Amino acid sequence: MELRAKKLREMSKAEVQDQLKSLKEALLKERASVAMGGAPINPGKIRSIRRQIARINTVLHTEEIKR
Repeated sequence: MELRAKKLREMSKAEVQDQLKSLKEALLKERASVAMGGAPINPGKIRSIRRQIARINTVLHTEEIKR
């Protein structure tokens, strides 16, 4: 599920933090499966997760600067 910045800004800070936590866990699982020698099921998934994490961090940072 792709999260866009507009949707992230509409969410509460707690929801965004929960989303960030779940994405980091998903990234950890994907990297673990690759490290154990298995090929990732979807090669673009790691990149997608990393981009979503970066998007969340950007939104959180801009919200912090506005205050």
